[in-house]
Amino acid sequence: MGSDITLKCDDGFINIRVGAIIMKDGRFLMTGNTREDYLYSVGGRIKFGETAKEAVIREVFEETGVKMEVDRLGFVHENCFYGDAPSNMGKPIYEISFFFYMKVPDEFEPVSESFTDDGCEEFLKWVSFDEEKTIYPQFFREELKHPEQTVKHMVTDDRYQRPE
Repeated sequence: MGSDITLKCDDGFINIRVGAIIMKDGRFLMTGNTREDYLYSVGGRIKFGETAKEAVIREVFEETGVKMEVDRLGFVHENCFYGDAPSNMGKPIYEISFFFYMKVPDEFEPVSESFTDDGCEEFLKWVSFDEEKTIYPQFFREELKHPEQTVKHMVTDDRYQRPE
């Protein structure tokens, strides 16, 4: 398989990524790391030569140790923001993400042994809908309360919230 689909464009980057929607017992699974104070979706960048569906299955396995099947595509998300990792700090990023609902096995017990691109240890956390922790994408908190059978197109534009 090829490299992650991240393209340099002017001063910024374009990312194409996938995210997994893993729900169980009224909660959804998110990822965090030892550097950030927020949680983000299980998933990552699509590698050149793989489909979004193949990528989300691979990413879920890499991050949870469990090979899951895709149920359906739930969201296509256009996201404009400024990077906060050492490799993209303060750089504008335009990201397209495909979020898939996953078929979660009854006996699912995830194990995290993954790291960020720059070596930060990641962890998994079940999040309830009323939990106050910051999560990305933010629309998960409301949209996942009542999942629909349609694919929704979501847009987030944080370009005007430039970091100091």
